[in-house]
Amino acid sequence: MVSMDDAVIARLDRMGDRFEILVDPVLAQRIREEPESVNLADVLAVEMVFKDSNKGDRAPDESLQKAFKTTDVFEVAKAIIEKGEIQLTVEQRRKMQEEKRKQVVAILTRNCINPVTKNPHPPQRIEMAMEEAKVNVDPFKSAEGQVQDVLKLLRPLIPIRMEMTPIALKVDGGLYGKLIGEIRGYGKILKEEWNSSGQWICLVEIPAGLQAEFFDMLNNRTHGQIDIKLLNQ
Repeated sequence: MVSMDDAVIARLDRMGDRFEILVDPVLAQRIREEPESVNLADVLAVEMVFKDSNKGDRAPDESLQKAFKTTDVFEVAKAIIEKGEIQLTVEQRRKMQEEKRKQVVAILTRNCINPVTKNPHPPQRIEMAMEEAKVNVDPFKSAEGQVQDVLKLLRPLIPIRMEMTPIALKVDGGLYGKLIGEIRGYGKILKEEWNSSGQWICLVEIPAGLQAEFFDMLNNRTHGQIDIKLLNQ
């Protein structure tokens, strides 16, 4: 549970009334992105819904029932967080925007390439292009949900394309256990089979920007005893 000193106001106007709760801004943001990932009891500074939190005026049960069809604090709080407005201080908003901006840059670095050179863009280049394009990152929207909008702003400035790379792998079956978790961490296995020689063969799709890192991992784990083939070349 967040302390009262660190909490901010989340509010929602509904059915002619205003409802407010005191929340941890970071956890409230996480609920908007992944509703099941956070316990609401940890988000609230106090398990109460107010009509005016500054005055400490509690919202009447009849108002909650009318607006939300329930008087359960957690159900009401979830609706306020998901659909309402969260009041941030200037510093809180700056920190949250900066963190979300880093997440967007990381996604673009991992998943995009320069279609001219076929190489990934360095994070610094993407950051500079975002600055030039005056990209405004929403601290309450998921990074994944903002990527396509950011790409539209970047394309007039730098050659950039989101691309997945299909790669075929063949390795001795004894190395399967060492590799399978690592490979799944990089991308999606589209197809796999075992041949008559006991070798494991798979088709995996990974973000183009991770190609060099992926190859290094495979060669390190297998000491070079693996067949790798890019299928888009």
